[in-house]
Amino acid sequence: MHKVAEPTARYAAAPEPAPERHVRLFRNGANQAVRIPKEFELPGSDALMWREGDRLIIEAVKPQHPKGSPAPLLAALDEMAKLGPIDDEFPDFDAGLLPLDDIDLERD
Repeated sequence: MHKVAEPTARYAAAPEPAPERHVRLFRNGANQAVRIPKEFELPGSDALMWREGDRLIIEAVKPQHPKGSPAPLLAALDEMAKLGPIDDEFPDFDAGLLPLDDIDLERD
C-alpha cells in the first residue's frame, strides 16, 4: 500500500469554506446592497469588488502601513527567513577585470 505524505504548512489545504447562505438584496439609495452574514465577515474597513461572469467577488484589502513604517520590511524579512539558507556561491563580478589604481585620500 502507498503511503501519502502529510501536508506541510506551506502546502496545507486551505481552511474549509463556510457553507453557502441565501441572502436578500436590497436598495440603499441608488445602490444595490447585501448584508454580509457574520461567518463571511471581512477584516478591516475596505474591500475590493469585481465581477467574474455571473459571480460578484469581494476580497479584503490588506491594511496599508504608514509611510516609513518598518512593518513591510519586517514582513519581507519574515518571508525570506522561511526560505532558509542559499547554497549558491556569490558571483565574482570582478573576475577578469584589471586591478584598480591606488587612491590617495590625503590632501596636500
